[in-house]
Amino acid sequence: MEVTDTLTFDHKDRKDIYEYIERHGSVREDEVRRALNFEPAALGTHLTILRRDGYIRKVGKHVEVAYATEEERTVELGDLDVTIRMAQDVDLESLIDAINEVAEEGTYIEAETVADVLDHEEVVLRHNELSSRMVFVATVDDDLAGWVHLDLPEAAKLSHTAVLTVGVRADYRGHGIGKELLAQGTDWARDHGFEKLYNSIPSTNEGAITFLEDHGWETEAVREDHYKIDDEYVNEVMMAVSLR
Repeated sequence: MEVTDTLTFDHKDRKDIYEYIERHGSVREDEVRRALNFEPAALGTHLTILRRDGYIRKVGKHVEVAYATEEERTVELGDLDVTIRMAQDVDLESLIDAINEVAEEGTYIEAETVADVLDHEEVVLRHNELSSRMVFVATVDDDLAGWVHLDLPEAAKLSHTAVLTVGVRADYRGHGIGKELLAQGTDWARDHGFEKLYNSIPSTNEGAITFLEDHGWETEAVREDHYKIDDEYVNEVMMAVSLR
């Protein structure tokens, strides 16, 4: 199942099962059965059909939403071997920590929102009738060095656009990890039919603005005094890149 696929179910019970799994991430089958009060045989039938139709997959004793599998890749960046891969629920804590570390620098307000949503929902990837998200991470050994997050609206009039945030922890900057993550997110969005990406940045974050400009992004608008950082009013720079 691609993240941009329309969700259609021919049975209410299967819709309820999918929505429970989608909200909770990777869950045990017996947890689904108890939470939704299914008989084991009935749940087994519904799970089999959902797997057949590509909505969920089984991993050990757990079931989870079946996103299209993205192959991980490892690149040599100077003295670092960096793996770029689709994020998983086991990355949740490290991912939130990395995003908060970048957000605490005070120059990436959108990242704060991403971290808050992940922390509240306790699920990394989402795909429902209102919105979806895809997240890729960069890891060095067992350390999560950075991320790229794509907020994917399902509303028809916005479904060709996505909001991208990308960040790298301070200890791993200067190696080109941000460039690899930005390319991963951009290529994935283009391959899945998105036509335009957006990102909003405080004007004080000159490094991020220059970074995006160097990769083809342009300033579409500036909202004056949109942020208040350390009692100072700061403009919001609304940037975009066309994928067409």
